[in-house]
Amino acid sequence: MDCKTAPNQGHAAAPSTLGGTMIVAGTVIGAGMLTLPIIAAGMWTGWTLAVLVLSFFMMRASAHMILRANLRYAPGASFDTVVRGTLGRGWNLLNGLSVGFVLYMLMYAYTSGGGATLGHSLGLSWPQGLVSLCFGLLLAACIFWSTRIVDRLSVILMVGMVVAFVAALAGMLPAFRVEHLGDGGTLVAGGERLPRAWYVLATLPYFLTSFCFHASVPSLVKYYGPDEKRIGRCIFYGLLIAGLFYAAWILTGFGVLSREGLRAVYAQGGNISHYLAAVEQVRADAWLGQAVSVFAFLAVVTSFLGAGLGLFDYIADACSFDDRVPGRVKTALVAFAPPVLAGTIFPDGFIMAIGFAGFAAAIWSVIIPALMEWKSLRAHQANRGRLALVWLVLIYGLLSAGFHLLSPDVLDILPVYR
Repeated sequence: MDCKTAPNQGHAAAPSTLGGTMIVAGTVIGAGMLTLPIIAAGMWTGWTLAVLVLSFFMMRASAHMILRANLRYAPGASFDTVVRGTLGRGWNLLNGLSVGFVLYMLMYAYTSGGGATLGHSLGLSWPQGLVSLCFGLLLAACIFWSTRIVDRLSVILMVGMVVAFVAALAGMLPAFRVEHLGDGGTLVAGGERLPRAWYVLATLPYFLTSFCFHASVPSLVKYYGPDEKRIGRCIFYGLLIAGLFYAAWILTGFGVLSREGLRAVYAQGGNISHYLAAVEQVRADAWLGQAVSVFAFLAVVTSFLGAGLGLFDYIADACSFDDRVPGRVKTALVAFAPPVLAGTIFPDGFIMAIGFAGFAAAIWSVIIPALMEWKSLRAHQANRGRLALVWLVLIYGLLSAGFHLLSPDVLDILPVYR
């Protein structure tokens, strides 16, 4: 987003806080939230809300660390410029690789989830891999054609997604059972009875990813200028809106499907189509099925377009491809061929891909911002309270990344409820 006149300069009106809030909320809310009821089934209601609140505050704190680092540069400086200037080329290289890895994993996840959702909603008898291929190619073509198309589609799709979200929740409420939320005690997994708290560990990368918008912070600085308080309000309200969306979606899923129902969804592969089928079994209502399917589909499409545009621009910049047709073709092939083909060959990797994205996101959106803040505070001999917050954020990022390495997708040490 561009702003030719800084806030409060001349007679130009300052940009509203609402606009920045919607940028944050629109970036954060997406297809990743569809996984949350499934991966949170082990820890259940109390621990899920605790992890949701913890992730909100930690990701808000790390965003403010990026903001303060960015304010030491002129408005318009990119995240890449800020990291390189603050931590040096080595950390900047790690940051760039992490961002690229996250974008590729998200594109694979959205290709897989989009194909599954489209096939389920339309009742297609085609192989899911083929549906994922068609889904990915169609949206990749939109991104290749022009950014303006993505812009206009995103506005329409976001409005539709909100309407479908409200309709889906309203349709699921008749099947909601409050007693499901209080189902406690130990859980049986792999023949062992484990306290619910054990299942918190493997969920941290997923909740971290769900609050990740941090690459947009430099855009907010460019838009608002060096107005730290106003940008801080945008971050707070945007993340708060996302957190409320997540809480409503998770608790509704818990109350409708129950813990064992969600465990069965995870055991089938945990793709979006499995979740939709489980909801339809509990409440056999054609209208509800369509509302939930439309919401899930729009969430995946908006996320694909947003992440895809970011990956397209990232590849064009990294490989120095120009913006003419031959250059855009090369950019599209490098950006979209790997994730779309992976979604075609391995169509049930939605949850796994979101977890790997959380691992890399912990590096560039939590660990690196904490290191930038720590370096700045050391230079200015800051108080212990701010240093303590840096350490808390750093530990949160390290644990989130480390726990993913111990998850069943990698070393298979931590328990998951499936």
